[in-house]
Amino acid sequence: MTERVTRWWKWKQTDWTKGRGQSAAARKDARRERHATPERSTPPTPINSARPSARLKHTHREQIQKQETEQLLATPLQISREKMVAKEAMPLLTAHKLGRFDLSHRVVLAPLTRCRSYGSVLQPHAALYYSQRATKGGLLISEATDVSVTAKGYPETPGIWTQEQVEAWKPIVDAVHRKGALFFCQIWHVGRVSTNDYQPDGKAPISSTDKQITPDAEAGIAYSKPRRLEIEEIPAIVDDFRRAARNAIEAGFDGVEIHGAHGYLLEQFMKDSSNDRTDEYGGSLENRCRFAVDVIDAIVREVGADRVGIRLSPFVDYMDCYDSNPHALGAYMVEQLNKHQGFLYCHMVEPRMAIVDGRRQIPHGLLPFRKAFNGTFIAAGGYDREEGNKVIADEYADLVAYGRLFLANPDLPKRFELGAPLNEYNRTTFYTQDPVVGYTDYPFLDGSIAE
Repeated sequence: MTERVTRWWKWKQTDWTKGRGQSAAARKDARRERHATPERSTPPTPINSARPSARLKHTHREQIQKQETEQLLATPLQISREKMVAKEAMPLLTAHKLGRFDLSHRVVLAPLTRCRSYGSVLQPHAALYYSQRATKGGLLISEATDVSVTAKGYPETPGIWTQEQVEAWKPIVDAVHRKGALFFCQIWHVGRVSTNDYQPDGKAPISSTDKQITPDAEAGIAYSKPRRLEIEEIPAIVDDFRRAARNAIEAGFDGVEIHGAHGYLLEQFMKDSSNDRTDEYGGSLENRCRFAVDVIDAIVREVGADRVGIRLSPFVDYMDCYDSNPHALGAYMVEQLNKHQGFLYCHMVEPRMAIVDGRRQIPHGLLPFRKAFNGTFIAAGGYDREEGNKVIADEYADLVAYGRLFLANPDLPKRFELGAPLNEYNRTTFYTQDPVVGYTDYPFLDGSIAE
């Protein structure tokens, strides 16, 4: 580039200095004389000769000079754009059609419990948290949101069963939409992962069973003994999910994600370690999945299959909730999802990672479910940039959900694009109630905390 600049500058100096002190007409005549084709003492070269004419040489020289001038005048942004177009697209940053929605990249914000919604009502500081992580054409999934007063098991989690809660969500959803992102509300009921303190009137948490979760000595948590739901009570819980989905759409969300993973109420029914029922909601695989299927059916009827996704974790052993045949469980649930034409997505969690040569290794056990499911398939579970790109390129998943990395790096898609270093997350601030620390204070690449 430096050599081209020098040649261009010398040429312009020659052209300018030779004409100084002359009239415009004189300078024009002088240029015509300098560029005129000299008289020949030999016959002109035939047109089909290999040696070009002097006029062609001159025209070629003008074209080169014009190109060099245009290159010099091009802005850095134009050059950068040209390089980006020429560069092969990173799999994670390619577009994807999510039902009726158009995604510009495949990096999804996973649902993350944040415990900063005082009195079960989302607070204004959530607008900054979510909008920080919103990009045009990106997909965000909200923190798990209680479907009813009995659904709570953690401090200061948001709800969506009252009108006050719906109104509190609206400006947060609007803030995400102003950034051009899509926003889905994850709705849940924790079931027995709770204590009497969280339940109305200090009653026992509800579940598929009356078996208590083993106390967590490390965390110092002892979950209360649950109460087994009577069969006639189950339709009311299904209706809580239906109403929550309707409220989410009213709040402006683009859709809902049913939380059917990680040992919460739906999984307490689905998995044989926690379902010891002998009625139509227990025993066989079909019966154990009946409650989850009832919830899915009700929500699809209420808001449409094209606005509904679900999170499943058939391999995960969490809160004493595991299954003796996770492959059969996952396959059966995918089969049920496919019965709803246009069911939007299946968000599935990888089996527990192993440590190989000092590095976490993702088992990649979801391929059969990805092949069987008709809609968009989202994989989650310890992915980094390299693994995420690989599973997209291999068509193992359509989208990849990132939790802790996205929490600590609000501009994660940009960092992936540039190969930039990542902020480290701080586990000690994951579930505190501070409205800033560990919530909205993770910096962007330029050092700011708001964008």
